[in-house]
Amino acid sequence: MSRKDLQQTIEQEPLRPGLEANLSRIKEIGGGTSDLLINPVRVSGIPCVLLCCEGMLSTATITELVLHPLMKLHLPDATGPRLLEHINDEMLLSVDRPVPLTFGDVFRTINSGFAVLLADGANHALAFGVQGYDKRGIDEPSSEGNVMGAHEGFTEVVRTNMSLIRRRMKSPVLVQQLFVMGEKSRTDLCLCYMSDRVSPRLLEQIRQDLEHMQLETILSSGYVRPFLERRDWRIFHTTGTTERPDVLCSKLLEGRVALLIDGTPFAIFLPKLFVENFQTLDDYTCKPYYAAFVRWIKYLAFFLALLLPGIYTAIALHHPELLNSTLLQLLTEAEANAPFSLMTESIGVLLMYEVIREAGIRLPKAVGGAVSIVAGLIIGDAAVSSGFISTPLLTVTALSVTTGFVIPELSHEITVFRFLFILCGGLWGLFGISLLGMVMLLNLCATEAYGYPITAPLAPFAPRAMRDVLTRIGLRRMQTGNFTVEELHE
Repeated sequence: MSRKDLQQTIEQEPLRPGLEANLSRIKEIGGGTSDLLINPVRVSGIPCVLLCCEGMLSTATITELVLHPLMKLHLPDATGPRLLEHINDEMLLSVDRPVPLTFGDVFRTINSGFAVLLADGANHALAFGVQGYDKRGIDEPSSEGNVMGAHEGFTEVVRTNMSLIRRRMKSPVLVQQLFVMGEKSRTDLCLCYMSDRVSPRLLEQIRQDLEHMQLETILSSGYVRPFLERRDWRIFHTTGTTERPDVLCSKLLEGRVALLIDGTPFAIFLPKLFVENFQTLDDYTCKPYYAAFVRWIKYLAFFLALLLPGIYTAIALHHPELLNSTLLQLLTEAEANAPFSLMTESIGVLLMYEVIREAGIRLPKAVGGAVSIVAGLIIGDAAVSSGFISTPLLTVTALSVTTGFVIPELSHEITVFRFLFILCGGLWGLFGISLLGMVMLLNLCATEAYGYPITAPLAPFAPRAMRDVLTRIGLRRMQTGNFTVEELHE
């Protein structure tokens, strides 16, 4: 029997009426794992076993809510099925009380922090929600800073994340559906949407893609996103991620669908529009004219981060006539003693920056700060002083890298295509940059998520949605007529 067939057999194998047979099978499936705690006990004279996973439950909670009431229970003429029926119907030992029917259900509930009670003669079990495993507290999001908004971010526990959303959206039309994915990890996922806003067609397609997803384990949002984006040749993502509950709630109000994954603080929402990379929560806490100003700064920063090194290389190598005499003289003097070509210098400087950035991320925080000091003060200064790198090139590269920090959601795309624009500019000049730019634009316009073009509301043009793209109108005018992504469907 293959491993996949064995897993499916365990998932579907029903519990047996005999307690010893069930206990023997559970030990066989567990393989002697040390964190499976098996506690034989008699409840009203019936042999029972209380199963739990060490470190996944609260000792105080299980003692107060489960152990003490069970030890005080005296049911006359009790049998296994009658005992479990009485506990389930007459005693409120836990708010969350699933009823495992198979061995797969038993292990899934135990490994989720439940205590499972098996009774002799019963072909089902009772589970009690007594979770108490260690978890990280609710902190400020690390990747999405803001000034005026809330300072709460998602954590790694899916049920905590569900409560953060429910606190902000108390409407009964907010639906949060829990389900399990991953043959080995059995990870809890939660599908969130507003039933009065979401498109039934969009919701059904997302559910179908999730059902067809065959993964052994799900450890982060990156495991799931490729299955929701369908094609790999797209340059830009059609799904978005966020650590902020308030941002996710705003997406749900627009008719989006969100996916929470147990074990990661990043929630997935879809579909995602390209213009949303330039929008932040602080845009809606300041005056519209300032929000519009900041938004145009971000648009300018995107083009500078993507194109500036390539345009500099193209003009210097192929179109020096576009420079005035002063700039041309400065460039000539700076590059006169450089040992490498301008294109090689540009690629080398950017590669060194990527190495330094990756080292700063992966190293411990105590050492990560020293990397930037060594790179900026020692390597950079020494390279310019020795003539190994020209000063104008280093300035252009630093400006391009700095402007890329303004749009962190597009950092991966900017990083890769910055190199490609340098190659095209160095080989074919501005014509090569224009050609690669058209390829990117065509790919962007051809990208859609479940029938929603990510270039909307620019293409296709949606006038009502433009109120929050090139500028931002006041909230008084924005609240007239709720906008949903369904209006952007092709």
